[in-house]
Amino acid sequence: MQTTLEETDKHKVKLTVEVAPEEFGKDLDRAYRKIANQVRVPGFRKGKVPKKIIDAQVGREAVLEEFLSDSVPVYYRDAVREHDLAPITDPDISLDQVEEGKPLVFTATMEVRPRLALEDYTGIKAERPSTDVSDAEIDELVNRYRDRFAELEVVGRPAGKGDYVVADFRATVHDQEVPEATRPDYLYEVGSGEFADKVDEELEGKRAGEIIKANVTLPDDPRYGDRAGAEVTFQILVKEVKGKKLPPADDDFAKTASEFDTLEEFRADLRDKLHQTKEREAEGIVRDRVLEDLVGRVDVDLPDTLVDEETEHRVVHTRERAERAGMTLEQVLETQGWDELRFRSDARTHAIRAIKADLVLEAVARQEQMEVTAEELGREINALAAAMQRDPKELATQLDSSGQIVSLAGDIIRTKALDYLVEHAEFTSEGKTLKSDQGTVEGSSGPPEQEQAEEGTLS
Repeated sequence: MQTTLEETDKHKVKLTVEVAPEEFGKDLDRAYRKIANQVRVPGFRKGKVPKKIIDAQVGREAVLEEFLSDSVPVYYRDAVREHDLAPITDPDISLDQVEEGKPLVFTATMEVRPRLALEDYTGIKAERPSTDVSDAEIDELVNRYRDRFAELEVVGRPAGKGDYVVADFRATVHDQEVPEATRPDYLYEVGSGEFADKVDEELEGKRAGEIIKANVTLPDDPRYGDRAGAEVTFQILVKEVKGKKLPPADDDFAKTASEFDTLEEFRADLRDKLHQTKEREAEGIVRDRVLEDLVGRVDVDLPDTLVDEETEHRVVHTRERAERAGMTLEQVLETQGWDELRFRSDARTHAIRAIKADLVLEAVARQEQMEVTAEELGREINALAAAMQRDPKELATQLDSSGQIVSLAGDIIRTKALDYLVEHAEFTSEGKTLKSDQGTVEGSSGPPEQEQAEEGTLS
């Protein structure tokens, strides 16, 4: 098979493919046999209908259509692989010569992914955040654990944020009680926002014996049934105000909150785990900074097709996330004060940045002649299979048949390229402590924290 490549327009190419008569004839015969097995012609056994009869009875166009759907895509894929192209649109295929005994000639016109050629991509300078752990951070962590094991005691002062009240909550609409939002003798945390922010605002500063009346809109929550999102009138009788009594930070507390016998051992364990957390976060930050530096040097005109596809992918992904949380995309946008136009604009900005980052990493991989080994691909498939509780061989077959194996290999090669950039970068200390979520220290004892949201607003 002979191929030639011609650039016809920005991001568009024309691939001309010439297939030798022997190979073309063999595949055309296969198309005739397939048609012969599908038709019934009087006087001929099934599968034994001659070509001339098929042309006369069924039509040569039907044979060429079968050939076009079965064999031409194989030629096309081989030619794309030969020129290492990354099409982003389906090809427009034109059969220029289809005569038995002669070479098959066809052209495929398509839009392709841009390619970059980089210079000076090693020695990128970036700051590495400090991973030192201060005593103040450990104090904060210990206090958070103390808060988890706190007891409630009745206090004589007014309620404040973080305190609890025991109160009768009665919700009504036009003097008709709303059972879904009525709570007698209810223990309520001030500032939790369970009913509405206005309820918390009214409760702050109130003492036992006081009565509050407020009109609020109930949150859009399934607990409130048909009344979710409706306006109700709350009448609240505060019976008690309770504050938290934290246990003393001593050895007894350490035994309760952890597997350690002393507070000193508990603090040392927290310090070690927080340091490990910061190390992981710092690694992610420096990788982002190195890639951001290199992407910032690149000026590339991206095809609208590529940007539109990536933007829509992000919109769909966000919509699916919202639906898994029991909301619509419109509801999520409304809670953040966004409209769809602003959201799509933001998604497009993120899409452009992500595409440029991929192109940069692909360029590094090409110029460093990186490849994905069968072992690396196997490890990734095994990890995916374990996470999905699937059989690795079945998953590999599915990924291969759907073409997703190529995407998986692309992810691996880009990761290797970023590893290379980081290994060859020059780092300086940022000189300040990396801020991290001190409430989440992997491996520590205590109740699990709520899963963190994905970084970024929506996309």
